[in-house]
Amino acid sequence: MQLLLIHSDYIEYQTKKQTPVAEKIEESLKSGRLEEALTAFTAVESVDEANPEEAIKKAVSEIEKVATQVKTDRIMLYPYAHLSSDLSSPKVAVEVLKGIETALSGKYEVKRAPFGWYKAFTISCKGHPLSELSRNIRPDGTAKAVCKTVAVEEKEEVVSEALKAEGTARSYWRILTLDGELHEVESFDLTPYPKLQKFVNYEMSKSRAVERAPPHVELMRRLELADYEPGSDSGNMRYYPKGRLVKSLLENYVLDVATDFGAMEVETPIMYDMNHPTLKKYLDRFPARQYSIESDKRQMFLRFAACFGQFLMNHDMTISYKNLPLRMIEMTRYSFRKEQRGELVGLRRLRAFTMPDMHTLCEDMDQAVNQFKQQYDLCIDVLENVGIHIDDYEVAIRFTKDFYESNKDLVVSMAKTVNKPVLVEMWDTRFFYFVLKFEFNFVDALDKASALSTVQIDVENAERYDISYASADGKLERPTVLHCSPSGAIERCIYALLEKAAMETEEGKVPMLPLWLSPTQVRVVPVSEKHLAFAEEFSKKLDCRVDVDDRDLSIGKKVREAGREWVPYVVVIGDKEIEEGTVNVTIRSESEQNKPKKVQMTPEELNTRIKEETAGKPYRKLPLAKYLSARPKFF
Repeated sequence: MQLLLIHSDYIEYQTKKQTPVAEKIEESLKSGRLEEALTAFTAVESVDEANPEEAIKKAVSEIEKVATQVKTDRIMLYPYAHLSSDLSSPKVAVEVLKGIETALSGKYEVKRAPFGWYKAFTISCKGHPLSELSRNIRPDGTAKAVCKTVAVEEKEEVVSEALKAEGTARSYWRILTLDGELHEVESFDLTPYPKLQKFVNYEMSKSRAVERAPPHVELMRRLELADYEPGSDSGNMRYYPKGRLVKSLLENYVLDVATDFGAMEVETPIMYDMNHPTLKKYLDRFPARQYSIESDKRQMFLRFAACFGQFLMNHDMTISYKNLPLRMIEMTRYSFRKEQRGELVGLRRLRAFTMPDMHTLCEDMDQAVNQFKQQYDLCIDVLENVGIHIDDYEVAIRFTKDFYESNKDLVVSMAKTVNKPVLVEMWDTRFFYFVLKFEFNFVDALDKASALSTVQIDVENAERYDISYASADGKLERPTVLHCSPSGAIERCIYALLEKAAMETEEGKVPMLPLWLSPTQVRVVPVSEKHLAFAEEFSKKLDCRVDVDDRDLSIGKKVREAGREWVPYVVVIGDKEIEEGTVNVTIRSESEQNKPKKVQMTPEELNTRIKEETAGKPYRKLPLAKYLSARPKFF
């Protein structure tokens, strides 16, 4: 069970609509208010199903402890599914919530918001040090059952030697400044670099679990992009038409960039033989947990990257030094990693994800270093065009001590390129297959960091997979290999864009996606039915994703809903627009909160503006019906 405990001046709620799993309630429970209360936002999880009574007991104990600390005798129990991606059945959830309510009622004034209803709520947090606390409840009574489950999983789960080494490897953390100096983290003043401070804390703490849902989870649902799939394993998502469009555009963009960079697109299987001699060795060198399955009495695993598929292909190829550097890329839909449950949340960390995976065979280390520099710059450009700028992420550079001493200028140049200090991790001994690696890490609203782009110099796998090329003198030589993901996981790019928008909203800015990624680029809003024909004619003059709000709603509500959907351009058409031939366009990118920017434009002028903003980016047609009255609701 997950608890988020807020000491509040007041909490009030109003039910809006019941879901299919809503509990039946009396009229008096459809709204409620409690002042000077401890609000317990609660998510009952699947682990609680084995022993609901123990879950109730533990939760009551934690709530009472905090109530005593903040000196309140009023408690609001509020079911809040967003705290977890591993929820119990509705039946157990209601049973546990009612049990907590009953146990507390004799000692406190308790109100419970109903389960399974969409609710509007307002809360005023007191803001003292104990006013916001979270608790992760694991009932003791489930220990035996949980241990049995874990024991079974560990027989099947592959835990690589590299993953074990990652937990025990001794590394040195430093801050690299633009003058090329390495500073002890503890003695370096990070105050001027608040995002770097958060990233350093995240990396050095090794705490990856998320205690509450980050803002992008609510946004991905409200914008009808993606949602959890309860019918699958945790960390596997469903994507609605708008989300599929955004994913597809990002995939196509990264593939276009890689192709322009000289990479050849390939496709490889998602399933491999765990006992294949080469693959078995590589499994032990990659720090990730795998899904394993049995097929025809063979133990198989689902790929966690495209590395081995491409390396097996390289092994069978005839390659000359004239072909180098040789680049291949695959858009892996999907790669699979069995991330731990507490780390899975929204689009940030998944078990099935789409990874653009590019590998470059280089003649020698000198060529590899040259390619590394180019691909570092390439990754910066890719994220910039996605809408994630240098100021939005922090850089981590990881290397062996020997490599650093031989290539210090390369490492320092990476900090100079982004023009800010970077976090460095250095090993005395090489535990992994790479000697140099960087990642661009996005720090979200919960101060959690997630890696986006990365490039690695691999000094093991050419030998392991028996990959060779013919040199100028006809001898067979081993190439040096680069691993590169120009953007990182596609889902994580969407996560970063949504988290960035949420944080910008807190700063008073208007949230939006880049125009080329916006599912609807222009919405035409006729004032009344008599303006619909002109609205249709106007929409046909636009070469973009344009829809028409033909619903029988007030003009104010139509415009507000377009704003909630982050539509970049909203065109209102009434009598004046029909008479004059120009339209009133609200430009979201130039607007402020509660202060929209409106401009009179012709359709030709609007078309020109949109083409200029989306130049060089991929395009797909509108993913839903053009008329809003014909659209279903996905969330």
